[in-house]
Order: sequence, then structure tokens, then C-alpha cells
Amino acid sequence: MRRQTHGWLTALLTTAVVATGAGAASAGTPAETAVPAAPATAAGTTVPAQTPKPPKPPKLPTAVDGGAWKSGHIQGMAVDRRKGFVYFSFTNLLVKTDLTGKPLGSVTGFTGHLGDLDFNTKDGRVYGSLEYKAAKAFYIAIFDGDRITKMDMDAETTGVVSTVHLQEVVDDYTADMDGNGVFDGNTGNTPDHRYGCSGIDGVAFGPAFDDKHGDDEDGGDRRGTSRTQLLTVAYGVYANTTRQDNDNQVLLQYDIRRWKKYERPLTEADPHTSGPGSPDGKYFSYTGNTTYGVQNLDYDAHTGNWLLAAYKGTKSQFPNYSLFVIDGSKHPVSGPVSGQPTPERGRLLPLLKRGLHHPASGTYGWESTGQYGLVSLDDGRYYLAEAGTVVEDGVTKQTGRAVLNRWTGDVPTPFTPITNVTADGPTDPEPSDYAGHAPHPGHIGHRP
Repeated sequence: MRRQTHGWLTALLTTAVVATGAGAASAGTPAETAVPAAPATAAGTTVPAQTPKPPKPPKLPTAVDGGAWKSGHIQGMAVDRRKGFVYFSFTNLLVKTDLTGKPLGSVTGFTGHLGDLDFNTKDGRVYGSLEYKAAKAFYIAIFDGDRITKMDMDAETTGVVSTVHLQEVVDDYTADMDGNGVFDGNTGNTPDHRYGCSGIDGVAFGPAFDDKHGDDEDGGDRRGTSRTQLLTVAYGVYANTTRQDNDNQVLLQYDIRRWKKYERPLTEADPHTSGPGSPDGKYFSYTGNTTYGVQNLDYDAHTGNWLLAAYKGTKSQFPNYSLFVIDGSKHPVSGPVSGQPTPERGRLLPLLKRGLHHPASGTYGWESTGQYGLVSLDDGRYYLAEAGTVVEDGVTKQTGRAVLNRWTGDVPTPFTPITNVTADGPTDPEPSDYAGHAPHPGHIGHRP
């Protein structure tokens, strides 16, 4: 009984000390900086102070204007949902805006081709494709968005950009396919360039195509639950109707967790070659020839599928769709890579069997925009880029605008614009009919 009474007294004294300390803090500390004391419970124990919940990401608007610039046309977009930033690539210029379209900074000075973008929430940086074809140099450009704080920051001298060289792309781009000992350069009218490789463009973060982690014992598919996220890079492919070895989209996957050792500043006068010697995976998807391959690539964690937006091809034996979807529920299979002058086997990625179908070629797809910018929000919504031009003071400028759309899966066009949004999503509650499988947590491309 004495021990129990002693416990009560201890609790009462503890409560009094806490109350006194809280009163002292209130008297001498501004209210906004005072730290609430942990409440007392049983003798000698306290309840830990609750950690404040992180703020909700800001509401995404129906459209974000990327501005008008004396540059090349818009090539891609990336969204930092947690901080409320949008990044636009305009071929030789990167522009950072807030969600109202207010320019917050830009990176200039590129003489190469800056293409598609994606945002990596693991390190808070923006990744994009960067080509210097004359120098036979192909890079992933990595932008530190937090350091992009003013307009016209030079890509080489301000330290906001680092680059990683992709040797696999160089090897295929410079391949002497006709064996005459001459590299024919940046032209599609040649048998050179393995697979018709014209460089790179589409980039996106997502799971490994070959990763079987998460498959259950009954053969069911639980992909995407706890796997390493890789950077996927899509080839540009020349439009050439006289060859058959350019009818595949070629995708490379890289594990970037140890890429810091490769990163170098951009030096256009003396291009570096620091980068991985080979990808962690190389894959082929038979779509028919397109004009410059995958312009925008994105992974949708809502379905586990991959979207490939392209400029239409010109071969009459194909339907020449402008949007293809890789079925993320299917593992790649080993098989012959179609059309190669020397028989070759590779890892083949099947298209989703939805949308328009062309029985003669066996391809599926849609007629859609997305070639100028495509961002999945992983809930059935996407930002699609609209490109245009304006003339200001006699100067023609390129414009870009991110427009919120919902996937419907309709043919021939599978997207419809969203005109009103709430804090959590579109006001229209109609679910997406985008075929796929279970939602995929762990996506690092766009989700906070």
C-alpha cells in the first residue's frame, strides 16, 4: 500500500513539474515555437509527443502554363507534387514553374537536344535525356531542382546539372551495319545505326521488367510492392521504310543507386564518357517503325503499365499508332528480335491487348497526344502537354502547357480533359477503365 501511494505522489509531482515547465515556456517563448510537453500517464512513464503529419501535397490544377520561350518546342514535363513544381523541357531550355505557371527559374545554354523528363522522389531531382549526336555523346541530365532559383542559369557553370554517359546508346547509334567502315552520321537514310537507333528520348522511373519479386506461390502477380525502381530509357528510332530492323521500340533499364560515382558536370566542348558500360536490362517491344521512336515514356503505378507516346511512323504495312501501352502484368519473354540482318534473340515486351488492333501486324495502340509531354499521376489522371507558338514583338516563341486528363481507354483517343478538380482528385468520380492489375505502391516517378 505504501508503494502504491508513493506511485500516486510521483505521478502528481510529475504532472505539476510538467505543468510548471509548460507555463514557463509559454511565458518566455513565442507561441509558434513552443514545444508541447508530453502528457503524463502512469508513474515514471510518458506518452511520446506526436510527430506532426507532413502537409498534404497542394491541389493539382486543371492546367499549368509553361510560358513562351525563344527555344525549341516542348519535349517533356515532370511534376514535383510535394513541393508544387512543374518542369518543362523546351529542347535547349529547362523551365521550372509553380502550379500557377509562374516561372521560378530556368536552365539555359544547351546546344544539344534536351528531351523527355521524369521526377525522382527518392532524391528530389529531375532526370532527362540529352543528346549530342555530332559528338557521339548521349547522356542522362540530372537537375537539382532545389538549386534552380533564378532565370537563365547556365547549364555548365552553375552546378545545377550533372550528366551520366550511356555507352550502350553510343554503340548502337554508331554501329556500322553495312560493314563499309564509314559511319554515316545523323541520317535515317542509311543501313547504319543498329535497330535504327537515332539516340534517346523517353525516360521514366518504374520497376524492373524482369523482376519477379513478389510473385506468390500460386503464380499470381504481386509486382511492384517492394522492388527496386529503375530508370528506363527509350531509343529514338529513325523513320526508314527501306529496312525491317527498325520496327521495335528499344528500352534500356538502369539501376541508378550508385550513379553518383559517374556524375560529371556538363562540358559541351569536351564531352565526358563517365557512365555505366552496359544497362542492367535491354528490351524490345514490337510496334512497327515510328518517327524518332518513343518521344515520351511513363510508368503508371495505378495499373503497372507503361505508356509510349510516339510520332506516327510511315510504313504502310503498319497502322502507325501514336500511343502504345506495354502490359505490365506480363513478364518479358525471350524470343527473336524481329527484322535483324543477323538472327538475334532478346527480351520481348508484349503490348497491352486493348485499344485499336491491327491483325496483320499484331499491334495494338491508340491515336493520342502525349508526344510533347506525358505525366502519370498514378490514379487514372495524367498531364498531357499541349505545344504551340506565339509571336511577341516579331519573335516567334514556343509554348507549352500541361493539361489534366483522365484515362478512359476509349478508341481511338483514350484521354479526356478534366475541367474541375477537388483537393484529392477529379470531381467526376467515374473510375478509369484502364486495364491493368493491382495498384503498384513504391512508384518513384511522380508520387510523393
